[in-house]
Amino acid sequence: MSFPIWKCAFSKLLRILVFGLAAAISSPAQTFTTLVIFNGSNGSSPELRPVQGVDGNLYGVTSFGVSQGSFYRMTPEGVLTTLHNFCVQITCLDGALPLSGLIQDVAGNLYGTTTTGGANKGGTVFKITIQGELTTLYTFCSQIACADGSNPNGLLLATDGNFYGTTMIDGANGVYGVGTIFKMTPQGVLTTLYSFCSQPNCADGYDSNASSGTLTEGLDGNFYGTTDVGGSNAGICLSVGCGTAYKITPQGKFTTLYTFCSKANCPDGIFPYWLMRGADGSFYGATGEGGSNQLTGGTIFRLTATGALTTLYSFCAEANCADGQEPVYLVQGAGGANFYGATLSGGSSSICPGGCGTLFEITSKGTLTSLHSFDRADGSSVNGLTQATNGTFYGTTYRGGGYTDGTVFSLATGLPPFVETLPQFGKVGSRIVILGTDLTGATSVSFHGTAATFSVISSSEIRAVVPQGATTGAVVVTTPGGALSSNVVFRVK
Repeated sequence: MSFPIWKCAFSKLLRILVFGLAAAISSPAQTFTTLVIFNGSNGSSPELRPVQGVDGNLYGVTSFGVSQGSFYRMTPEGVLTTLHNFCVQITCLDGALPLSGLIQDVAGNLYGTTTTGGANKGGTVFKITIQGELTTLYTFCSQIACADGSNPNGLLLATDGNFYGTTMIDGANGVYGVGTIFKMTPQGVLTTLYSFCSQPNCADGYDSNASSGTLTEGLDGNFYGTTDVGGSNAGICLSVGCGTAYKITPQGKFTTLYTFCSKANCPDGIFPYWLMRGADGSFYGATGEGGSNQLTGGTIFRLTATGALTTLYSFCAEANCADGQEPVYLVQGAGGANFYGATLSGGSSSICPGGCGTLFEITSKGTLTSLHSFDRADGSSVNGLTQATNGTFYGTTYRGGGYTDGTVFSLATGLPPFVETLPQFGKVGSRIVILGTDLTGATSVSFHGTAATFSVISSSEIRAVVPQGATTGAVVVTTPGGALSSNVVFRVK
């Protein structure tokens, strides 16, 4: 069986587990720092990018370690503390194997999922405080024949105050159950909105795994996502399909927007990763393979809300794939500037077979600049980036770092600090949290130019009220060090 078909059949999540280890060569303009090297005792195989908490620290999960996953806190300087080990309860009632990233509410609580464990062994949705106090909100496979799905992916906190997400398997389609889309209230009441493979030959896609399964909310209030495989274009994926992009309304009306490998040799890519909404309202994402240069290269693409896809870059454009191979998740730099991302393999290092992965910057027009190449000393199999309010990017590698257990790293590119609102939307009169760095002594907060009342809680947190007359736009905080603008516009509902 060829490697591409192997991926179709088994999910990208398993494929990541077997990738090689990675290495480090930084451009002189960049500052790359390995902050944490996991060794099993402090966790192993960190999953996805960490998130910044209200206290200014970074929080994330590992999928293995002394137990079946952990929840950790890390200071910006790299001091790591394990706050919770999963599967410490009898029969893993608290869940096991957290494979997706975390999200945060206005109270500073973090939410995530575990792939397995829970009372029904189908995975869980949990809430956890920054002190490590965990509450299980929902246990999957709670319905007959697991009609509610099992093995959940990451969550989205939508503007209606509910959580939305997907599951990898099960659902209402019996033995063909290959995942669902669901809505869950903050209290843990779950509603299944859609079960994949509801169309003949799974033309609607399926296998929304941890790499492709997180939803993104559009400016129209609908949700957008991708499936790893399935769709109407078999292409090189034979009967399995090469993946789709879709839209679903909050009421559950499902529309396939795009099916990958729409042309011969798949120049538009195959096996898409999840979408992110850019500052321009379009969606940006990556495909793990396909493209115009090499079948296993992968692409970066832009997708409109109506399903028009533009390939911005095809990897392996350089000799020996020095520009990287198999890109993953994108993040847009503060202020709506360029995008930043990583590749799981490729790069300029020859230490790992097939290359060890890269970090890159790409413009909205598709001009790519390589920022860093990994070797097994500083990690490999990069899980993506997050930008903290100090302007620095932080990320994790699934492997490497000396013990083959992964790393946490930082990458400073010279981008300035900013502020981030929790949530990124609200009504006039609602209370929000503003995250930042060095906020002590702040003298004003404004919403698109309208002054707001506020309280400085700490150097990393301000609490404000959306003022009367506020309109959608940037939130600006004036501090003794200067004015800090929000990384994305605040949407007044």
